[in-house]
Amino acid sequence: MKFSLALIAAFAFAAHATSTFDSNSFDREYYEVKFVDWMLKHDVTLSGTEFVERLKIFADAEDHITAHNTAGHSWTLAHNQFSHLTKDEFRKAAGLGVNVPKHVESRTGMNPFHTPKGLRGSKTTTADSVDWVDKGSVTGVKDQGSCGSCWSFSTTGALEGAYYNKYGNLQSFSEQMLVDCDTYDSGCNGGLMDYAFQWIQENEGLCAEADYPYTSGGGTSGSCQSSCTPVEGSAPTKWTDVDQSDASMMEALNVGPVSIAIEADETNFQYYSSGVLTASCGTNLDHGVLAVGYGTMDGTDYYRVKNSWGETWGADGYIYLERNSAQTGGQCGMLMAASYPSL
Repeated sequence: MKFSLALIAAFAFAAHATSTFDSNSFDREYYEVKFVDWMLKHDVTLSGTEFVERLKIFADAEDHITAHNTAGHSWTLAHNQFSHLTKDEFRKAAGLGVNVPKHVESRTGMNPFHTPKGLRGSKTTTADSVDWVDKGSVTGVKDQGSCGSCWSFSTTGALEGAYYNKYGNLQSFSEQMLVDCDTYDSGCNGGLMDYAFQWIQENEGLCAEADYPYTSGGGTSGSCQSSCTPVEGSAPTKWTDVDQSDASMMEALNVGPVSIAIEADETNFQYYSSGVLTASCGTNLDHGVLAVGYGTMDGTDYYRVKNSWGETWGADGYIYLERNSAQTGGQCGMLMAASYPSL
């Protein structure tokens, strides 16, 4: 299989290599070999003109990754499932879709169970480091596919942590139920974690993932199903918006995992592989993820963040973002719209 696909790819390249790929023959062979290996790894089949067009995108990514990794940064980049996509295609394939109001303070309006400013001036003890993955309150990395449902994965992640910390049982909750049924959010067209917490409360809980599995990876929301029963004790009694400071975020993370929104469309985020990301990465919030802890790595303070792009992306599905960043709103804007539920 590997040999035949390589021959097909090589033939496609030889037949269609034109000035659209601006390299000498030695460079073309170098990039082609790497690209064919990438195609095999990710089960991608291309031919003809499309092969050449995608090879050029891949080659640009290869150049960026190589230049970065040889420059001595605190984080590394690597190819992943998005290496053949343009930036616009990446945004669609990654399902970027968190909808944060222009004025973040208006996230939940006058809901009486919403705490607008959490932990400011509280007496919560903060440890030197926290990792809720190690504590057992975080489910495995999931994959949202091309559906803009990141907000639902961030929501279930925070709910799973709160549920485990109260009941001692790690329960995987249904993102699909939120995508299909949550009338405060917009399914594959985006949403916000606070709104989802409110919907779960009013629905008197959320079903287990096993009873309402995820089916929207292709980018389409489904019809709301009423055949499952919400997990007992899964309805939030309240949810708290974390004040926009590292001190407040650390206090919140001593309570449990925290839903956060970030900007995730920058190249350094797209190809992130390991280490602590310290580069400026924007604050135009477009992606919901889950903060699961904090600590220090090789002298750099970090937050550990769980993504929903599968285990092949990043550090086994996670990214380490700089803590105490000089960037307003936190690294990638992660302090700007953080919240967590209480059960």
